[in-house]
Amino acid sequence: MTITWRRVVEDDFPLLLEWLAEPLVKRWWNHETTAEAVEHDFGASARGQEPNQDWLALLDDDPFGLIQRSAFADYPEFRDPLARITEVPTGAMSLDYFVAASTLRGQGLGVRMISSMVTRTWVDHPGAPCIIVPVAAGNRRSWRALEKAGFTRVAEGDLEPDNPIDPPLHVVYRLDRFSTST
Repeated sequence: MTITWRRVVEDDFPLLLEWLAEPLVKRWWNHETTAEAVEHDFGASARGQEPNQDWLALLDDDPFGLIQRSAFADYPEFRDPLARITEVPTGAMSLDYFVAASTLRGQGLGVRMISSMVTRTWVDHPGAPCIIVPVAAGNRRSWRALEKAGFTRVAEGDLEPDNPIDPPLHVVYRLDRFSTST
């Protein structure tokens, strides 16, 4: 089974709405689950009006997950607090992700999804020296997937959590372009 990618388009919003309401996704992504909120959060990217990119992960042409990919340079409000914890080189990229269906979790699909997007990122962004991913320290599944995909924990520190119920402690993972891990 091969993972392929397709950019999110407005016709995908009902699917995203369903996925964002799934309990584990809702817990860690903490998005509002109304049609208006999904339009607000994903519309500009779907129309190419925002620098971040939202990608549907497809397994044999069936969508199963989402990755948001962005350059830290485009979002100083995220880069600057992170730079107080760890070095954020010029050109560094970041990912945020989830496997939507609970029935597909725990099978290594998240690791494969992350690894596939890493490979695509190196091709799409030849100047990117690394990918840095801060994760809420309590989201063990997420940071374990990064480790299995070849990322290394490089820092820990306080960042604004996505979900206000979480403490600010984050673990920060990094994969350098010329790492032999992936």
